[in-house]
Amino acid sequence: MTDVLTRRRTGSVAGALLLSAMVAAQVATGLQPRPIGLTSLVVILLALSSVAFAAAACGLRRAVSAFASAAALGYGSELLGVTTGVPFGDYAYTAVLQPQLFGVPVIVPLAWAGMGLAAYAVARGTGLARIGLGAVALTAWDLFLDPQMIRLGLWAWEHDGPYRGVPLTNFAGWLVVSFLMMALIHALARDTADDTGLVTVYTVMAVMETLGFALVFQPPDPLVAACGGAAMGAFAVLAWRRRWQR
Repeated sequence: MTDVLTRRRTGSVAGALLLSAMVAAQVATGLQPRPIGLTSLVVILLALSSVAFAAAACGLRRAVSAFASAAALGYGSELLGVTTGVPFGDYAYTAVLQPQLFGVPVIVPLAWAGMGLAAYAVARGTGLARIGLGAVALTAWDLFLDPQMIRLGLWAWEHDGPYRGVPLTNFAGWLVVSFLMMALIHALARDTADDTGLVTVYTVMAVMETLGFALVFQPPDPLVAACGGAAMGAFAVLAWRRRWQR
């Protein structure tokens, strides 16, 4: 029991420190006209924070296994995407984000996996219900992600779509990949203890992205702030409500 409590305390403290560093780096990006240099740092800190909180909830081995599997799936889906256009649609990464492996920036799978763990934490239910809700929660993040990365010139779509240039096929692809990712995480890291840390990661991302598009980014984008904020915010509010009712 003592070892379990020590594990939870250590993981929670490490996760909180890493998340605080991520917030600081994210704020710093908003103060720069071209914040590409800090983008990779933000993603790395996000990923490490998620792994630390997951380790506190279910143990380091299971946390690393779930994260690594999710990252592998994320990379595979991106490689398939830039090569064939399936499942997201025709797009390509620019040369801005480096390093890249076969046309996919190496930090991209880290972002998939880090937010994948957080999205799984805010979803509830059993079996397919939780996997499906987790997939929607993760896809909700892309309502922010794609418009932001297009602004920064990190990738481009061959054919513009109706949502700030993003085609609807992208969100369909996100749902498919996210569903598979939630299934992996469910198999490898379910039955966690207190996953409040991962819910905090999801909430912090929702709040910061909403404020960024509403107030910080130039020009502001109220549509993206409203759509992404409502989608991610709903999952975050419900997750916290469940905890307050316990």
